[in-house]
Amino acid sequence: MAGGKPNVDEQDWIIRSAQPFAVWQNGFSADELDAIVALGERQRQEKGVIEHKGQLEAANDIRVTRLAWISHNPDTNWIYDRLWRIGYHLNLKAWRFDLTAIAETLQYTIYETDEGGHYDWHTDNITTVPMPRKLSLSLQLSDPAEYDGCALEVRAANNIDVAPMERGAVIAFPSYVLHRVTPIARGRRASLVSWISGPLLR
Repeated sequence: MAGGKPNVDEQDWIIRSAQPFAVWQNGFSADELDAIVALGERQRQEKGVIEHKGQLEAANDIRVTRLAWISHNPDTNWIYDRLWRIGYHLNLKAWRFDLTAIAETLQYTIYETDEGGHYDWHTDNITTVPMPRKLSLSLQLSDPAEYDGCALEVRAANNIDVAPMERGAVIAFPSYVLHRVTPIARGRRASLVSWISGPLLR
């Protein structure tokens, strides 16, 4: 999967020291975002699940989403490479975790109003993955004018912070941090989720 030390331009990153996440604005152009959405829409969709006692299962009270998976291949390498470079650089500025690669398939995630789309409080460091997740990335694919609600919220201690909703923003946070996507009230929201893995924290 995508890995290695990247060389990136620093001008668009934002570290929010008082918040449990970092943001890379304008991570992808409008044309690139359109291409990712088109690619995601072409994939077979499935219902989102959660991990419970080491098993994956449906739980509509916790999660209502539809997912598609974007595999790593020569046609999608540019997406994996861009996300890896952004995540690597934000991590270097904010956390300095020991990161190895994007070791999992990218998750194209859809929240629909008529389905009651949402994802309650959870962390991403689950056990049913090949390598420990260290850093979670969420790429905003939809224009915030196209939907209401459906905000990505990240919680640290007693503070709940709302991530930027601008199209093209990449939000990064440690995979052990609690976060949720609030219920969507109007429209449709799509995002691209990825996880950067590495050795166990020590």
